[in-house]
Amino acid sequence: MASRRIRVLKIVLLAFAVLLVGAQFVRPAKNLAPGAPGPDDLTVLRPPSAEVKATLERACYDCHSNHTRYPWYAEIQPIGWWLANHVKEGKAHLNFSTFGTYPAKRQTRKLEELIEEVEEGKMPLASYKLTHADARLTPAEIKALTDWAASVRENLPVK
Repeated sequence: MASRRIRVLKIVLLAFAVLLVGAQFVRPAKNLAPGAPGPDDLTVLRPPSAEVKATLERACYDCHSNHTRYPWYAEIQPIGWWLANHVKEGKAHLNFSTFGTYPAKRQTRKLEELIEEVEEGKMPLASYKLTHADARLTPAEIKALTDWAASVRENLPVK
């Protein structure tokens, strides 16, 4: 009876190992736009200070632009799949790279959401900050980022 359980356990573990190795050959597409940000990128349309631009690139752009910096562990599946889905969802909510294509009302709404979520500490996500310590925003960075976003929002043609 015990030997049968051991044999079943070995088969299950072997099947799991085969699946895990096989998964390494199924890779998600990377979110890597060529070159510098394009003309529809928010930082091109409404250039922020160097400090705010650095904050956006460090704490926001991995999930909210077409320029993701991938950590080494993104090469391990299923982590890579999870990250790809996370980036896809982030860009669906707000994509700085295509911000200029949004209608003015949507731009206003997205800037309001940015301000609210950053001020409330909802962005960057806690799970992102766990593995990206440099994405933790100081009170001064939060103020600079939200002040810039508010300024951009106030200067949009339609509110």
